[in-house]
Parts: sequence; structure tokens; C-alpha cells
Amino acid sequence: QVHLVESGGGSEQSGGSLRLSCTASGYGFSLYCMAWFRRAPGKEREGVASIDRGGNPTYADSVKARFTIHRDNAVNTLYLEMNSLKPEDTALYYCAVNTHTIGCRGASLNENEYTYWGQGTQVTVSS
Repeated sequence: QVHLVESGGGSEQSGGSLRLSCTASGYGFSLYCMAWFRRAPGKEREGVASIDRGGNPTYADSVKARFTIHRDNAVNTLYLEMNSLKPEDTALYYCAVNTHTIGCRGASLNENEYTYWGQGTQVTVSS
């Protein structure tokens, strides 16, 4: 059974940094594309960053040069390093895995491609 558990959220001031982690189990972690999404209050869920099997990332324009996604296949964990945080980064952050394609190349930010989701971790950035 696929299980994704996010951690690392919290409250931070504008300009600060946080690192989110997503620990995965129940599937071949290294084989699939993974991603981080977020849902801000009153807004739809949006893709933040994704990573393919080879470690190649894709970023939303809003987080480019501030956020870094990476994965450690040895410990089945996905990370999101968030720097230069802004109040508009306040949201519930989710990790997700796309188990449709083994050995994926080129991860997308389309939530419809992702099959399993974690429960989310809250990030709050104050000005």
C-alpha cells in the first residue's frame, strides 16, 4: 500500500527558509516521478515542483530560483528546500507520486497525472 507522509512545515517570516520532507513507502520509490503541490486558502491546488526518475526537476514560475526539489532514493524521501519565502507561499503543501509510468522521464506539474497523495503539511509565512 502506497503511503506518503509529509513533514517539515511550520511558521516562518518572509525571507526565511524551510525544508519539507516526504517519506514514501509501499512502492518502488526510485522508479517514479514525484511532485510537490500546494493549496493556498481560497485557491485551487497548484503544482510547485516535480522531479523525474533521473532527478531532473520542473518548477512553477512562481518558485523558480527560490525552491529546490530533490530526492534521496536510498531513504525513499522527497525534499523541497524553500528559500526566500514570501507570504504568498502560505499554503498546505502535499507530495504526490505518479505511478502510471515506470521509469518516468520529465515530470509534469499536472495534478491529474499523480495517483497517490500525502495528507499535507502546513507552511505559513508572515510578512
